Parts: sequence; structure tokens; C-alpha cells
Amino acid sequence: MAGQNLITGLDIGTTKIVAIIAEPDDDGSLRIIGVGKSPSLGLRRGVVVNLEKTIRSIEDALDSAERLAGVEIGSVFAGIAGDHIRSINSRGVIAVSRKGNEITQPDVDRVVEAAKAIALPMDREIIHVIPQEFIVDDQPGIKDPVGMAGVRLEGEIHIITGAVTSAQNIYKSVQRAGVEVQDLVLQPLATSYAVLTEDEKELGVAVLDLGGGTADLAVFYDGSIRHTAVIGLGGENVTNDVAIGLRTPRDQAELIKIDHGVSMQAMVDADERIEVPGVGGRPPREVSRDVLAAIIEPRMEEIFQLTLREIQRSEFADLLTTGMVITGGGAMIQGACELAEQVFDLPVKLGIPMGVAGLSDEVSTPVFATAVGLLHYAMQEGHGRGRRLLSSGNGLFDSITARMRKWMDDFF
Repeated sequence: MAGQNLITGLDIGTTKIVAIIAEPDDDGSLRIIGVGKSPSLGLRRGVVVNLEKTIRSIEDALDSAERLAGVEIGSVFAGIAGDHIRSINSRGVIAVSRKGNEITQPDVDRVVEAAKAIALPMDREIIHVIPQEFIVDDQPGIKDPVGMAGVRLEGEIHIITGAVTSAQNIYKSVQRAGVEVQDLVLQPLATSYAVLTEDEKELGVAVLDLGGGTADLAVFYDGSIRHTAVIGLGGENVTNDVAIGLRTPRDQAELIKIDHGVSMQAMVDADERIEVPGVGGRPPREVSRDVLAAIIEPRMEEIFQLTLREIQRSEFADLLTTGMVITGGGAMIQGACELAEQVFDLPVKLGIPMGVAGLSDEVSTPVFATAVGLLHYAMQEGHGRGRRLLSSGNGLFDSITARMRKWMDDFF
């Protein structure tokens, strides 16, 4: 059975690959009918380093989701991350030439194109162009200027760029796994669709997705995205620290981190003991859980400190009225929210995916935030439902996707 109106989100992470298949309901909600998850064996810090292993991991996740849903899928919305991601805010200015000075959609398209006219190195390409607000004759804060009268139109635009080769390798991996890429979506942007409310975005909030290879940040204010960044540290770094500090194999270190890990040493009873398997046939031994926390806390604090530096660079650090939302697998380590509150000096909550039905219990943990967010992104951008979230983006996302497909034709 082939899925006609189904949407599939594919989260291609450093430690795991998740595929979620959802069916849009008539009321605009999403009903999840298939979930697949497989270990990610071919990526490092969000970037493909082994194409064949990545392809096999994607195939395994897609096969699991298809078997559970009882459907075959032909295309996906895929996430992209990695510390090659960069973002800038740009401004475009045009004169309104229409008789009567009425602003039309072509005027909006022209101002977006003017803002996109930035100098990029040959090895970088634009992934997203997201209008933040428009200014008509010095009147700021306008979300949709179409139909208004004015002689001068300005646009504040958020532009996200990435390495051309990284995007190509994601495309090639997915296509070799037997499905098409409908769109490439920046992972922290996708995550925001699943864990943030419109009120949070309006008042000011930052979302931090603590993944295996990277920590992905997005800052929102006044209903628009204002800053994005990728920090090149993640849960794998914590696991490596535990493996070295406790002298245990990495796979055992990962289990110890998940089962017993604590982000703040002050939260642990020094008398509590855990068993640590030995390396190379050496016998297991007992260590204090306090020791484990002393290994994890400095690395988690480093990730949060680097994130804080990025937030301060965004010029919106003082406008995060609702605070922080942390999500992803790394956010599930006990005490992560409490440590984050200390570092950021802001209220911090754990981001759980929202707005889905069906197999919602299967995905109601921070681990699935990006994959669920990809589904919401697909719905709100109007793919398969005839709607677009950004009226100013007429044809914009289609053109980005078409350009990426052209990369594939040119290079492969």
C-alpha cells in the first residue's frame, strides 16, 4: 500500500536515525502511524563521513516505520545539522512601483531577493530564507505587507547557510536509501515546531536540542526566528568522558550515562554505588555515583556555556522572557534542566513533542523532538495540504529544493 497523503520526517542524527510517518487529519492535526529508529553508523557531528553506513542506517529506520504503518513512502522531510551551519540576519530595501503604491506579492518577493543578495563563499549555499518582519515607510513590525500602501518596503530576513557538500551527502544518502527528499530542514528550526508554543516565540525563547554529536540552538522573539547556531559538542562527548573516566567500553559508558547519569554532582548521594564493567575481560567494579556526576557535570556545563555565548551574540539575550527549552537525548540526563538554569540564569523546561495523535506515546520523549518537528514543519509550510505558513515565501521553499536537486544533477 502506498501512502498518498502521508508525511514522513527523517531525523538524521549522529547517534540515531529516526523516521516517523504521519497522516494529516481533516482538522489539521497529525496522526502518527509509523515510527522507526536505528543506530546511526555513518555520521560524525551531524556530517556524513561514511556514505554506505549512513544509507544502511536510513534504510533500517525507514523499513521499521513502513512495516509498523503498513505503507510504502516515496519522500521525506530530512533534517540537516552539523557545525558547518551558519546564520545571518540581512535586510533588503525596494521602492514600490505599482500605481497607487499598493504592495503586492511580487514586491515582497523582490525585497526577499534583495536581502538574499549576500556574498557567499563557493563552498556554501543558502538552506533557508525566513522573513522576520517587514517595514513599510519606516513603520516596523509588519508580518504581511501585501495590500498595504507604501512607497518604500524593507524586509528583515534570517538566512541560514550550510556547506554545499554536507547537503549533497544528506541528499545522496536519502536517495540511495530509495526515497526522495522533499525538503532539507535545519534541525533546530524543525525542533522548534514540536516543542515551542506561539506565545513562547512571541515573548522570547531559546530552544536547545542536545543531540549526540552537536547541540543545536534557535532563538525566537516577536514570533520570528532571530538566531540559529550549532555547537560542535553533544552527548557523544559526555559518553567519551564517562568511558575514559571510568575505564569502561563506550557502549557500556552510554548505558551507564542513560541509567545513572547526573548533570549536577550536588544532586547525588555520595554513598550511592554503581557497577562499572571492565575492559578486555577485567572484572567489574563498584564506584560512587558521585564520581560519575563529577565526570558528566563539567562537560554539560561546557555545552551550556558555549550555548550562552551564542545567545549573547544574538543580541536577544535580554529578551528571552519565557526562558529556555532544552530537548533531545542529552536533555534527559537527570539534572540537565537544573544545571541549565544555573548557567543561563533563566527558567528552563524540558521540551516534549506536542500536537500529535495516534502513536503519540511512542514519541513523547525529547529524543523524538526533531522528527516530530519535521512533520509539523511540513504541515505548516503547506506541503501536501495546500497551505503556506509564510505568505511572503511564495515559491521560496520550492526554489530552494529545486536548487538542491540541481546540485545533485551537477555533482552526481
